[in-house]
Amino acid sequence: MYKFEVYKDKGGEFRFRFKASNGEAMFSSEGYKAKASAMSAIESIKKNTPSAEIIDQTKAES
Repeated sequence: MYKFEVYKDKGGEFRFRFKASNGEAMFSSEGYKAKASAMSAIESIKKNTPSAEIIDQTKAES
């Protein structure tokens, strides 16, 4: 099961990480001063990602 984990970093900011069903962290957030801001970011990701576009900024290899 995929999950978001909210935690406080060493600097006292709130962050979250998204974990795959195997427990591996897939990505982590920036730091937020308020926990509510971190929770709002999670809700935004959950709501808006189905239509997220992929932009490949790598050079085409020949």
